[in-house]
Amino acid sequence: MPIEVGQPAPDFTLKDQNNQEVRLADFRGRKAVLLIFYPLAFSRRCHGELTEIQENLAAYANGDVQVLTVSVDSIYSHKVWAEQEGFGFPLLADFWPHGEVAEAFGVFDDARGFANRGTFLIDDTGLVRFAEMNGPGEARDQNAWRAALKALAGSAG
Repeated sequence: MPIEVGQPAPDFTLKDQNNQEVRLADFRGRKAVLLIFYPLAFSRRCHGELTEIQENLAAYANGDVQVLTVSVDSIYSHKVWAEQEGFGFPLLADFWPHGEVAEAFGVFDDARGFANRGTFLIDDTGLVRFAEMNGPGEARDQNAWRAALKALAGSAG
């Protein structure tokens, strides 16, 4: 089961496609985080989801919100994919210990060895304000993310 709305998000440090460490706690007090787990780089559905994020990045990321995406792929796979597709947001490698962050968020699929499609909106205090999980073949409704971001922005104002 994924962690639930109202719970504190587990802290983590992962490397992005540029081999830079990204720590969730570094956003506390500064920005909310839209944290998006996906099964595998280069797969068709994951490509579609991340392309939709890139094409509409202003709807997901701004001065108040940071997009972070996570899969069990290596930083090297992420580097190639980000360059090939022009992704302008961090692709974080939950490579080793394998799936540890996905496990902490309750979205790791032990049988398949990768994350399910988990999405979490974490406010700037570190609390989960939106949570969903879809299986590997199930598409996500990104309108739900936009609604959660809008609700978060409305509660801050």
